Amino acid sequence: MEIDAQLIAYLEELSCLILSEREKQRLTDDLREILNSMARLEELNTTGVPERSHPFDNVNAFREDVVQPSLSREHILQNAPAHNSEFFIAPKTVE
Repeated sequence: MEIDAQLIAYLEELSCLILSEREKQRLTDDLREILNSMARLEELNTTGVPERSHPFDNVNAFREDVVQPSLSREHILQNAPAHNSEFFIAPKTVE
């Protein structure tokens, strides 16, 4: 893939950014470096290496859900700047 001014302008438009010439040059250099790094990976001999989605064999260690005591409503509301007997009161943000 060729990293050129046209691609950088396209990416700038997609991301709704306005980049300076210095930023565009840095982005161009960074993208070229990333693509060169990926190209080096293609040179590796992966014959016999199993495909993986993660480098470790670990699987998720889920725990059983256990009902435990919780804080009381009064305790939770006691430090709220504004509340009634059941809920936090927040300033209106939408008309």
